Amino acid sequence: MAVSAKTPRLPLQTDLIYPLPLKLFQPKSINSSANRQNLQISLKRSSEISALHTNSIDTVNLNSDICELCLHGNLEQALLHLDSMEECGVPVEEETYIALVKLCEWKRAASQGARVYAHVSNSTALLSIRLGNALLSMFVRLGNLLDAWYVFGKMEERDVFSWNVMVGGYAKSGFFDDALNLYHRMLWVGIKPDMYTFPCVLRTCGGVPDLARGMEVHVHVIRFGFEADVDVTNALITMYAKCGDVRTARLLFDRMPRRDQISWNAMISGYVENEDCLEGLKLFLMMRDLSIYPDFMTMTCVISACEILNDARLGKEIHGYVSRMEFGADVSICNALIQMYSSVGNLSEAEKVFCRIGFKDVVSWTAMISGYEKNGLPHKAVETYQRMGLKGVKPDEITIVSVLAACASVGLLDLGIKLHEFANKMGLITYTEVGNILIDMYSKCGCIDKALEVFKQMPEKNVISWTSIISGFRINNQSLEALSFFRQMRFSLKPNLVTLVAALSTCAKIGALMCGKEIHAHALRSGVGFEKFLPNALLDMYTRCGRMEYARTLFDSHKDKDVSSWNIMLTGYAYRGYGTLTIDLFHRMIDEGENPNEITFIALLCACSRSGMVSEGLEYFNGMQQQYGVTPNLKHYACMVDLFGRAGHVEDAYEFIEKMPLEPDPAVWGALLNACRIHRQVELGELAARFIFKMDSESVGYYVLLCNFYADNGRWDEVLRVRKMMRETGVMVDPGCSWVEVKGKVHAFLSGDSSHPQIKEIHAVLNGLYERIKTINPGMPENSFVNDTGTSRADIFCGHSERLAIAFGLINTVPGVPIWVTKNLYMCSSCHNTVKFISKIVRREITVRDTEQFHHFKDGICSCADKGCWGLKK
Repeated sequence: MAVSAKTPRLPLQTDLIYPLPLKLFQPKSINSSANRQNLQISLKRSSEISALHTNSIDTVNLNSDICELCLHGNLEQALLHLDSMEECGVPVEEETYIALVKLCEWKRAASQGARVYAHVSNSTALLSIRLGNALLSMFVRLGNLLDAWYVFGKMEERDVFSWNVMVGGYAKSGFFDDALNLYHRMLWVGIKPDMYTFPCVLRTCGGVPDLARGMEVHVHVIRFGFEADVDVTNALITMYAKCGDVRTARLLFDRMPRRDQISWNAMISGYVENEDCLEGLKLFLMMRDLSIYPDFMTMTCVISACEILNDARLGKEIHGYVSRMEFGADVSICNALIQMYSSVGNLSEAEKVFCRIGFKDVVSWTAMISGYEKNGLPHKAVETYQRMGLKGVKPDEITIVSVLAACASVGLLDLGIKLHEFANKMGLITYTEVGNILIDMYSKCGCIDKALEVFKQMPEKNVISWTSIISGFRINNQSLEALSFFRQMRFSLKPNLVTLVAALSTCAKIGALMCGKEIHAHALRSGVGFEKFLPNALLDMYTRCGRMEYARTLFDSHKDKDVSSWNIMLTGYAYRGYGTLTIDLFHRMIDEGENPNEITFIALLCACSRSGMVSEGLEYFNGMQQQYGVTPNLKHYACMVDLFGRAGHVEDAYEFIEKMPLEPDPAVWGALLNACRIHRQVELGELAARFIFKMDSESVGYYVLLCNFYADNGRWDEVLRVRKMMRETGVMVDPGCSWVEVKGKVHAFLSGDSSHPQIKEIHAVLNGLYERIKTINPGMPENSFVNDTGTSRADIFCGHSERLAIAFGLINTVPGVPIWVTKNLYMCSSCHNTVKFISKIVRREITVRDTEQFHHFKDGICSCADKGCWGLKK
């Protein structure tokens, strides 16, 4: 059984007749002095009307007058006459009602059609075939399936037209399963389908899509003898193409004794829709060779094929052909050209086509807005939308989606809110696509609560809806909520690759290894473990969780490695300070024929920097362009400054900056400032700081670095000044937060937060450990950085939250089990020294990943050799 595209609103029991709630229309008041020539009598109010006798009125002329008014399109006057006739008790003929109904349908006049139907319902209980069919056609055309269904139930007889209209109405409204059920009931009551039935039913099968039901209808086509009908065969071709069976569609096409324009279009569009564009283009060339001239539909499909193939040259040639064939003035062709040129990145040609359109419809504007947004020009997309409004063109749901995507990319929250209000007002908020992009926009603008509100209010949620809210939580640092929603999603929908990547990225962010392993297992069970970009997401998760052995096993088993796979492994080794392993893997990468890119050399230089391999790093930097064709960018120069600085060659680092062919950015000067912090170069550090804040006064990381630079050099007055600058500019440091995973569940600990149910036990364990540390090392201070600045520098920039997470891990795991903690800030030297002693006391391996690197503590020694934390002045 096929699944309905929408939830059925109406039951389909044709043997039931439903009571129709009628709207009562009061007759229009009639001026007693008025002399209506076409009625040939004067109608009086009240007592005068009651004195009239029906037989004194020429009912034939009255009915013919209404038909004449309908013939001339005068609907309101015809309805006035109808009201007057009912008031006087004059009988209305069926032909009169039919004329009125057809005019309402032609004018798309829903309210007037309801008035006519009210008159019909007052005058008769059952409907004839002709009048019933007219009403059915009107209500279906107006999209009013409820009243259409009532009319269908009140008809004393129904013919094939009646059933065709109902099947087509349900199919057009998206109730595909109900339309097919109506078709089968039609056969069951003995109505023989005609040539108009099958195109409608086949279109329904294609809309689901349901190939099995479509093949069943194909059998009916043969049984009832319509296989030679061109329209029916065209519908079969379309159905098979939409169900993905292009081969059968082509067999039908080739066997057709006579083909019309629609046949060619159906087959070409079938190929294009199934992304077999080359076959579609071959068929287009065959069509030309047979001297069959294409129409607008043909050319739109061919232009779409060029877009899918991303073939700008072919698209340009098709554009030339369109212009020679004088199709260039058609707005649908121009819209397709705009979309094609935007897709291949040729916005200048898209703009030329757009400007040449005489009358731009909503599709034209939307195509141009979408083109700007997808080509990284969100501001132009917004400007075009504003021009669209000035021209009086109302946006549709696709327009809203494109503009909201532009707002999301540049953080235009105010415009996004206005578009949200407009979508609510116009009823566009019910479209799932609009809800999805609103979630994305609010998430990227930092309004995750608003995004969650939109998500909860959506009537229908698809995989993209869930993926958007999961990603929204992740980018707004609410990782636990992201994983919670991922688990909820799995109860109702199957996650796609993008969802899995978002969840894995969340696991990587907070070090949730067990959750990441569960997702890995789910991917393997689903058969997508090695599809597209998922292996790289798994590699990234394992490396960022510090499990390099798992990552290496997965890496070695992955046969379709790309440059990103190599870069992830190289970055993982570099982050851990494994310089030799990084270099060995790089040489293996070259030996296996993979070309390195910019990210490869960032990882390589970072590994050399953290391992003190200055000469090797300099060699790779000097050879990256000559040997591998990779031009160094600012990130590579920042790595080189860090390489010299960490090794103590601070003056060489500054000289390197002065000789750079590019203008140094804040990251380059930041690397120098960090080197000056490590090696106590105050004057040069202040010079670097001036350059940094001249270019960037908003990034919190540089304020933190400068505070630590001054504090490490005992310049507490300068620390106060920097903190004052932070308050004045509104720069806020995120509160310290650490995560630890115990028995598959991730626990978060905020600095100073006492809400955890085991907080008393945690503090008791920590206090006990502090007492033992004092016994082992009496000279170690309890708080490293408290002085006249008030709050400890470590409290601000570290938060000590990792201590709570470690204590929780000690309480809830058996002795000897390693503890892995992830935190969102740098690790201060106070915490660093404390954790060293804890690892020695409890005889556990403890790993803390901060924003800079992994700290692996064992037997009182850290893998960073005490160089990877914000240190104290000795």
